[in-house]
Amino acid sequence: MFFDLLIAPLTAPITGIAWIGEKILERASTELDEKENLSKRLLALQLSFDMGEISEEEFEIQEEELLLEMQALADREKAESEE
Repeated sequence: MFFDLLIAPLTAPITGIAWIGEKILERASTELDEKENLSKRLLALQLSFDMGEISEEEFEIQEEELLLEMQALADREKAESEE
């Protein structure tokens, strides 16, 4: 423990950079998962419509909701990358 305190000034920058890297990776993974889930939901919706399980009206309503979610996600990513 005493040794950790002595070398802290040397290791702190490395530890900080590693922590930041982990947070960026976590955020990127979450966004990729979100995109992937929206794409899968859209595909499942299309299949349901093609199989006659839902009406055209219901398909259009749900499709619009999913596309708006995808657009909102893309807008958030763009805004975050500009910051």
